[in-house]
Amino acid sequence: MRFFIFLTGFGFAVTGGVSFIMYFNLLAAGMTWPDYASFTLRRPECNLFFVGWILIFFGLKE
Repeated sequence: MRFFIFLTGFGFAVTGGVSFIMYFNLLAAGMTWPDYASFTLRRPECNLFFVGWILIFFGLKE
């Protein structure tokens, strides 16, 4: 069961991380860093990054 939680967390973290990288293009379009942070933290796919890290932690915890 822990391995399944770990893999699910890993998948969520990868999905969220890719979304963060994808939204870096907004900086080139003229968005500022505070605007970028505010925008990405409101996006559900970016929140998967943090949920994924929590699941990875619980998957590795003994």
